[in-house]
Amino acid sequence: MTLKICVAQLNFTVGDFAGNVQKIVWAAQQAHAQGARLLLTPELSLCGYAAEDLYLRPAFMRACDDALKALTQQLAGLKDMTVVVGHPQGGERRTPSVAVQERFNCASVLCEGQVVATYAKRELPNYQVFDERRYFVPGHGACVFEAGEAGARVKVGLLICEDAWFEEPAQLAQAAGAQVLAVINASPFHLGKGYQREVVMADRARATGLPLVYAHLVGGQDELVFEGHSFAMNADGAVAGRAPSFQEALLDVALHGQGTAAHWTGPLAPERSPEADLWDALVLGVRDYLGKNRFPGALLGLSGGIDSALVLAIAVDALGADKVRTVMMPSPYTADISWLDAREMAQRMGVRYDEISIEPEFEAFKASLASDFAGRPEDTAEENIQARIRGTLLMALSNKFGSIVLTTGNKSEMATGYCTLYGDMAGGFAVIKDLLKTRVFAMARWRNAHNPYGTCEQPIPERIITRPPSAELRADQTDQDSLPPYEVLDAIIERYMENDASIAELVAEGFAQADVEKVTRLIQINEYKRRQSPIGIRVSHRSFGKDWRYPITNRFRA
Repeated sequence: MTLKICVAQLNFTVGDFAGNVQKIVWAAQQAHAQGARLLLTPELSLCGYAAEDLYLRPAFMRACDDALKALTQQLAGLKDMTVVVGHPQGGERRTPSVAVQERFNCASVLCEGQVVATYAKRELPNYQVFDERRYFVPGHGACVFEAGEAGARVKVGLLICEDAWFEEPAQLAQAAGAQVLAVINASPFHLGKGYQREVVMADRARATGLPLVYAHLVGGQDELVFEGHSFAMNADGAVAGRAPSFQEALLDVALHGQGTAAHWTGPLAPERSPEADLWDALVLGVRDYLGKNRFPGALLGLSGGIDSALVLAIAVDALGADKVRTVMMPSPYTADISWLDAREMAQRMGVRYDEISIEPEFEAFKASLASDFAGRPEDTAEENIQARIRGTLLMALSNKFGSIVLTTGNKSEMATGYCTLYGDMAGGFAVIKDLLKTRVFAMARWRNAHNPYGTCEQPIPERIITRPPSAELRADQTDQDSLPPYEVLDAIIERYMENDASIAELVAEGFAQADVEKVTRLIQINEYKRRQSPIGIRVSHRSFGKDWRYPITNRFRA
């Protein structure tokens, strides 16, 4: 017995029903021509993931139903071809006393113009970025369907994403006669998640004694990135096929034999380093945010510092040099080496580079405020004026030419408020918002040692990486004038913000009490800034985005 399966690891767009249908039809036609008789698409592929409160709109749900009918009809001519497609289903159900909204996260099994089975996801995640209980109700039971040509049919047990992280759904499919498990997924990327999935699925395969195939979404959707990394796994937990990460692919695998002798054959993409995954996630996040929202290009302030340098390298790898513009906006406090390094990097990357001095505007602001500020020393007010002038200039260029402003703030700055509202926070997309400063340095060094997109060898001048970081908003300023060393700062942020360690636990670990008190206080009091910051790419298991929901008005400290 042999069943050829194609995993459609594709990049879908939320709400683009016609485009999503055509992607699935194309994949099915390609797969059928290559001899596959089962095509798996990712979770909620028909409408795109995640559609959030669009699920609450009756018109959206009706459009989903219409798209499923259109897809079913367009696949009718593919003989013996079974296609699994993810989609939402349901709506209002009336009881004698009240109208009840019942929506399900479903997968339907299509074959020769018919919907032969529909399965509703049982386990609805409600943690981190997931909020499925807001939209869906859980399904019940199991779904086992047959796929393949006559005389060589295989019983396939269908699971949707979170179902496979629990024992019962797979056990029910096994009890219903499944010979192989098919898991369709849309699980957002964070560092290490891909191989964590393989470990959990290996447990599921060994527990049931069934081979397993895992179909995963690829692409960027707002702050989320999905890395693909689809795979096929034997019953002993060994990975026997794997799709490349962060790119669309049709993974063709074949299941041979039955029972304990069943095994997969297919291409096996190599394992990757965390740095390679992280870089590709950032590149894909930028490319899809701009591409799916139809921005013609990107614009950023290039300061000669490490953060803007890294953002520029990511943007060029994502979009190409012709779609990226940089602007250096020196103030009286800008060091000569900042000019030189910014110019050199722009030249290395082949992007447009302009210099607009902010000194005239800065002096004009100070003159306008002179009577109010009389007798008071210069402080953060004057520093922030400089940042806000830069933000205004960038947004003016964005308005005039249509390119989106990429902000350059990192997670350490977002955590502590070491950033300026309506200044360096002004923009449309925060590329490295979820990268701690130490990670920024590490990724700059990694990019200088690798050129994964063939755009530029060693794009970041070494001096940008080695010089002490500075906002250059006053004379002789460095970041460590206001913050603990980044190694200490980032370690506290990671433990406190990402992993919920308490102040007492941090002190017990050996961090200085003063550093812990300062950093945790800054995290708390700067929530109001983060609420006004642009969205950015999520690459950790907890970012300042969907999975961080703390009140602004809050006196709890522990």
